[in-house]
Amino acid sequence: MMQRTNRRTSLGFLVTGLALAGVLAGGCGGLKTPTVAIDLTAAGYDTPDGMVNDPSDGSVILSMLNLQNKSKPAQLLRIKCVDGKFTVSEITNLPACPASGKEAAPLGVAIGTDGNLYVADNQTFEEQEKNNISRLLRVVMKDGAAVKVEVVATGFQMSNAVSSRGDYIYVTETMIDKGTWPLTSGVFRFAISELKADAPIAIKTDGTDEHIIAKLTTFNPVWAVGANGMGFGPCGCLYVCNFGDAELLRFNLDPKTGKAIRRTVVAQLDGIQSTDGMKVCEKTGNVYIADFLGNAVHKVCPKTGKVTTLARNEIGDGAGGALDKPSEVCLFGNKLLVSNIDLNLHGNTSDAPQTISVIDLGGGILDKLMFWK
Repeated sequence: MMQRTNRRTSLGFLVTGLALAGVLAGGCGGLKTPTVAIDLTAAGYDTPDGMVNDPSDGSVILSMLNLQNKSKPAQLLRIKCVDGKFTVSEITNLPACPASGKEAAPLGVAIGTDGNLYVADNQTFEEQEKNNISRLLRVVMKDGAAVKVEVVATGFQMSNAVSSRGDYIYVTETMIDKGTWPLTSGVFRFAISELKADAPIAIKTDGTDEHIIAKLTTFNPVWAVGANGMGFGPCGCLYVCNFGDAELLRFNLDPKTGKAIRRTVVAQLDGIQSTDGMKVCEKTGNVYIADFLGNAVHKVCPKTGKVTTLARNEIGDGAGGALDKPSEVCLFGNKLLVSNIDLNLHGNTSDAPQTISVIDLGGGILDKLMFWK
């Protein structure tokens, strides 16, 4: 039975109502000013999300939903930085989903120990009427180039973050019980060896699938969005963001079964309005979180739970690199890249420019990451 080290408090419904109080909480002094790392607009890209560091060449792989313009299909891009200038190039297009007849909607992306890319295709961005048609895709890579794209798992309602540890791929399922309150979500673990293109895993959709290693409960009735960003700490513990309840959770996993055996609430609210994508710094253990609802980025100390708000902007068009509904972060040396997904939600309008912001963390130390969304 999973042990809970922090008693659950039903504060999720207060996330929206206490937005102002949240801004005044959580260390907001000395906010940093995001600037533009990449303006995606001219090239016709929009709706950026998941990012992962590629240690083979020091680049960052970026998932692009391209929801608004529709001049391009869903894609994976590669971000490089040469002489202080960020550039992007295309890795591959992602295949449409036969069950919906719609384009792929890539969110989280990770690199497996087999060298291939694993991508969550969250079809709820494209198709609202059909259930459990989201997928896990594998992009087979060779010498840094995409060879083919395979479907390796099906049946998700909202596949979201993807992480890799050892010979396993982890996927957050943001909504297991659609339309219920409180909402149940969870984390799936798949052995790379069982993910086969000729026989994709069809997960059980009722929450009883053997691949589920942890479940989360979300109490926020306004934002019924559960397990989101995810990553591993230096000690091997698993961090998961509970979006609607503005929580950062830590799970200790059984070394034999991989199942969660201990659950800790590391941080909740305290200046955070939602916990979307995240990354863990291997050097410090600090967790960096994109706050979609708060239009902010935070740093959480895993030992104390202290929340430091690094940057926050008013809702706008993202000009000049201002945060524009951030959904993902990615450490890059002493800088933090931020995907501005810029969705038509929460008082926001998707508009130009479409950007990746960058926040200078200072210190001049090259941070290393083990695991990424």
